[in-house]
Amino acid sequence: MTQIRATLIGVYKADGGIVGELAYFFGHLIGTRSCSLCDISHSPIKKKSSFKALERELLERHSISVRMIHLNERNERELKASEGREPCILLEYPDESISMFLDAVDLKALSGSVNSLQKLIESRIDLYL
Repeated sequence: MTQIRATLIGVYKADGGIVGELAYFFGHLIGTRSCSLCDISHSPIKKKSSFKALERELLERHSISVRMIHLNERNERELKASEGREPCILLEYPDESISMFLDAVDLKALSGSVNSLQKLIESRIDLYL
C-alpha cells in the first residue's frame, strides 16, 4: 500500500445531509446559492465521472487522497483553516497541519471544469509537497 503524502480536503459552500442538500439544490435552481466547487465536482444529480477519475489519478500518481466535506461536516482544524473562505480546497499533511491550497477565487476561475482543476492542482503540487 502506498503511503499518503497529503490529503486534499474540498470544502463545499453548502451543508450536508438531506436538508442541506435540498436547500442547496433549490437555492441553486432559483439563483440564491452557488458553490464553484460543487459545479466542478458534480453534475446536477451526482458526482462527475471525470472528477472520480481525478481523485483516483491523484492517489495513484501522486499519493494524494481527496476528501470532500460540507460546511457542517468540518472538524475544528478544518473550520479554522477554511471559515469565511468557502468553497475551497485545503491541503492536510501527514502531521495533520492544514493550509489553504485553492481558495474561492481559484475555484470560481475554473468555471466548473474538472480538467482545469486537474491542471491547477498538478501545477501546485511541487510548491506544496
